[in-house]
Amino acid sequence: MTTGHDPHFACFALVLGLLSAVGPIAIDMYMPGLPVIAADLGTDVGAAQQTLVAFFLALAVGQPVYGPLADAYGRRPPLIGGLILFIAAGIGCVFAPDIETLIVLRFIQGLGICATAVIVRAVIRDLYTGPRAAQLLALTFLLLGISPLIAPLAGSFFIEFFSWRSIFWVNAFIGLLGHAMVFFLLPETLPPAQRDRKSFGRAFSGYGGLLLDGRFMALTMITGLVQTVLFAFVVGSAFFFMGVHGLKPWQYSLLFATCATVGIGLTQFSAPAMRKLGAERLVMVATIVCAAASTTLFLATLLDIAPLHVGLPLVWVTFAGLAFVGTPGTVLALDPHGEKAGTASGPMGTLQFGLSAIGAGLVGALFDGTAIPLTATMAACALAALAITFATLRFRPVAA
Repeated sequence: MTTGHDPHFACFALVLGLLSAVGPIAIDMYMPGLPVIAADLGTDVGAAQQTLVAFFLALAVGQPVYGPLADAYGRRPPLIGGLILFIAAGIGCVFAPDIETLIVLRFIQGLGICATAVIVRAVIRDLYTGPRAAQLLALTFLLLGISPLIAPLAGSFFIEFFSWRSIFWVNAFIGLLGHAMVFFLLPETLPPAQRDRKSFGRAFSGYGGLLLDGRFMALTMITGLVQTVLFAFVVGSAFFFMGVHGLKPWQYSLLFATCATVGIGLTQFSAPAMRKLGAERLVMVATIVCAAASTTLFLATLLDIAPLHVGLPLVWVTFAGLAFVGTPGTVLALDPHGEKAGTASGPMGTLQFGLSAIGAGLVGALFDGTAIPLTATMAACALAALAITFATLRFRPVAA
């Protein structure tokens, strides 16, 4: 673990943040094109949304594999391999003839890029713990915030002047840049002496121990359910803004960027908030805010009293709550498992993205031409996260 003044801290934040953004860019760039993709491939918006669900599902399935690989062979080799798979599948998406093929290729893309989801967290845990780890994690989120600010607008541009297929050429190029960053700028953070070449054989027993760790599971479920609120909105946001409120793709991109700005911007205050309130108390307050705002949004939608000037601020408040859950929740969950950070990160990501895939899948499967399935899913997940928080964290001492 690195302590004190660290001249490499900014470089790590830049590289890890940009690597973390590759996957979200692969999501955000083509969201404005979902209606166009559906029309071009002869299907409906609900079916097109399943391409996002397939991506999230792959993020859940792939992470238990990358975790032990990262603990056995170091962080760099599986990260490079995952990026190569992401690039190849992205090129395949360019030539997808139908929605079924696109769904499969998006799944393969997700299998590749989920290497970054696991290994970035493990690298951070290799280097830092506590508030310093939270600071680095928050900085990676700040750079990750480039994606929802720029990617939808970029996607709208490519759709307008080229086609939705051109977006996947851009995805492949960004994956190639990520590969170059790993190769030239990211050192190996797990020394050979600390690697466990038997980690695959021990993975299932290790996962079993983690699944029986009540605190780890509670924190994983809380962060996973809150993440599902976010991903449900990501899947349904194009219809929410363009279908319900009649906005144009570029207008949708701008408003989606405001939501991301709220979430990513406030994430930068999570480390000082952890020091002031304690990580557990911060998680509790944030889940209360998220649940209250998302439930209000659902009730307003159900009662048909949620015009854009009402619905959008409620989304902003929901995102404000989300901003203060992920960082402290992840740090609390991984801190006791430093010697197996990669393995612990695997099931954590699997459960989180598994929940997200289920929630996002419900938004698409229950699509009925209204925003009710979207807002109901968001509220249900936020309330479930709040219930687990109160059941498991409220009687624990506040972390320093």
